[in-house]
Amino acid sequence: MGIPESSPDFANIYRHPAELLQNLIRFDTTNPPGNEAACVGYIDKLLTGAGFETVLLAKDENRPNLITRLKGKGNAPPLLMYGHVDVVTTANQVWKYPPFEGKEAEGFIWGRGALDMKNGVAMMIAALLRAKDEGLTPEGDVILAVLSDEEAAGDFGARFLVENHPEHFEGVRYAIGEFGGHSTTIGNKRFYSIQTTEKQMCWLRATVRGPGGHGARPMRGGAMKKLSSFLETLDKTRLPVHITPVARQMIEETALILPFPKRFIFRQILKPYLTDFILKFLGEMGRNLGALLHNTVNATIVRGGEKINVIPSEITVDMDGRILPGYDADDMIREIRAIAGDDVEIEVLRHEVYPSKVNMGLFGLLADIMSDADPGSNSVPFLLPAITDGRIFARLGIQTYGFIPMKLPADFNFFETIHAADERIPIEAVTFGTDILYTLLQRYGR
Repeated sequence: MGIPESSPDFANIYRHPAELLQNLIRFDTTNPPGNEAACVGYIDKLLTGAGFETVLLAKDENRPNLITRLKGKGNAPPLLMYGHVDVVTTANQVWKYPPFEGKEAEGFIWGRGALDMKNGVAMMIAALLRAKDEGLTPEGDVILAVLSDEEAAGDFGARFLVENHPEHFEGVRYAIGEFGGHSTTIGNKRFYSIQTTEKQMCWLRATVRGPGGHGARPMRGGAMKKLSSFLETLDKTRLPVHITPVARQMIEETALILPFPKRFIFRQILKPYLTDFILKFLGEMGRNLGALLHNTVNATIVRGGEKINVIPSEITVDMDGRILPGYDADDMIREIRAIAGDDVEIEVLRHEVYPSKVNMGLFGLLADIMSDADPGSNSVPFLLPAITDGRIFARLGIQTYGFIPMKLPADFNFFETIHAADERIPIEAVTFGTDILYTLLQRYGR
């Protein structure tokens, strides 16, 4: 679906970032196949209409990436802001409002991408357009990259740019991307989790084998039984606890602010022999924290059998593994074998490393901006349990901060809403985040 240029707010859309988000949602960029061209083309018209020079780079013409630059004074290294416009599927989900309508209702903007991450792209574009309109010259250049294909590993997006056009990011030390910056309420305290690192992708394949045969003859203990036992083990057993530096800092700084006894309980998470017990005690919060303290693996695709009357002798299970910084695929396989035994063969399909060393040089500025915008709030570093394009830009020595600022209602479950039916964002959160990013452009490098 296209957005007509005759829209009354087309020229000044940055003044209405929630409307800009609605327009982006109305492009169906479900990946696969992506088809981000129309959405990126709309953004290109917005930027060039405001006087920006843009570059479109594509591995596939239907999946372009856009780069533009707001020139600065040259007193600071360039700052990169980037986000993706592809979204995950809505198949088999039941939505209250159509997922690509971008409907405004009940104080929210509804639709696929409202949180991941057309909201962030809309905020970045609006902040950049405002800077252009108001004549802001930042201390360093600000580079905006609008990307395709993040939801399918970035081969047509960030990876293509980093491997083929790294000159566009020369001199960049810090980047703003997804996922952190949203608020979480613990007790009566509001925290903003600023993402400084993330887990590593580790896609695995497990294979179980057993005697095959005719489906009319009962089979006991075959490949299907081994598969059942393996999946049940994965479902019931956590992998070992690991307290990484970023997770430790996040939990310690959060505990300092909480009143007793919450402070005491929260600190017990850092004792590995108590971690899982405390996480269970904390309920929903514990489920969110659990992935920050364990390597995790989920079975996602099962393949086995070709005929209904033939018992399969081999079944494979593809698994989405996520590894904590500082660990590798061998560690993951070793931990799975420790709970599943040797009957299961495990191979690595794809493993991408994220640097375990974190450059915290921009964290203080981001935390100060959040404190000024929301007095009494607290900012803490955050380890993302998922992966982003940050792992790809890290190859160029760029430290990404997940910083899409959103002041959310205390009862809003951010991670349960992403990728789910009825994905939505409070309208006020879009305006809040846009203002924060504009403040960053004003204060960066000073």
